[in-house]
Amino acid sequence: MATVDDLKFQEFDDAANLLAANPDAVTIRIDDPSEKPKKQPGHRQNSGREEDDELLGTDDSDKTELLAGQKKSAPFWTFEYYQTFFDVDTYQVLDRIKGSVFPVPGKNFVRLYIRSNPDLYGPFWICATLVFAIAISGNLSKFFIRLGDPSYPYVPEFRKVSIAATAIYAYAWLVPLALWGFLMWRNNKVMNIVSYSFLEIVCVYGYSLFIYIPTAILWIIPLKAVRWVLVVFALCLSGSVLVMTFWPAVRDDNRRIAVATIVTVVLLHALLAVGCLAYFFDDPEVAVLSLTTVPPHNLISGITKSQ
Repeated sequence: MATVDDLKFQEFDDAANLLAANPDAVTIRIDDPSEKPKKQPGHRQNSGREEDDELLGTDDSDKTELLAGQKKSAPFWTFEYYQTFFDVDTYQVLDRIKGSVFPVPGKNFVRLYIRSNPDLYGPFWICATLVFAIAISGNLSKFFIRLGDPSYPYVPEFRKVSIAATAIYAYAWLVPLALWGFLMWRNNKVMNIVSYSFLEIVCVYGYSLFIYIPTAILWIIPLKAVRWVLVVFALCLSGSVLVMTFWPAVRDDNRRIAVATIVTVVLLHALLAVGCLAYFFDDPEVAVLSLTTVPPHNLISGITKSQ
């Protein structure tokens, strides 16, 4: 039977003294929960790089693979397969449009808005709206330029709708397809280069075209200086989205190839804007008429001087 002294609390020596007396003793350490784990040096410096690596796929993302598997679970010839590409709500579309119009410096558009749920709903309707905005604004621009000219009968050019649709949709699909193929090819040539999916590239290009919709409407103003300022402004906004999105995908490649890829992306984007402005809004007939038409009073004064 235990005595009273055996039930009293006893003070133990330090763990070091106990281990010295009995080296085979087992010790258990209970950490103080108030203590915070120490951060490893260099972790903060590499955080940005790790985010890009996770974005590009160098770190396996179970969530991304699971979402990709869910999107491709149905056969491609079924309606359910394509329905997943339009499974997006209005708030997501508006948030992505806002991100394309107001890009955040140093932030990747795919990582912030697209990767969780890439869609075709926004790009399709943005391209459709841009087609009609360019075609209608081009006709109105020609009407306002010739306003007050009795010798010019205004006739709407409906063929501009089909031409604009061909140009816009060809750019929004063929350029992403070429870029996706190039990134896949470089992925086989160089390690640590993982390209985006084709759907993500199409999504980025589609949303980057939104800024051209208000720009095309403002192109109705018959002032070339204002039009070119609008082109440069829109190109800087949408081009910065493309540069900040695709630069992490090619920066580990050869320096010349990486720079050439980004320059090509920006030049094609600028070519679309300048081509639409030159074809749909600049009226060459007005310039020809201004050079060939001579006012009657100038003609009479010239004859008088010659006599």
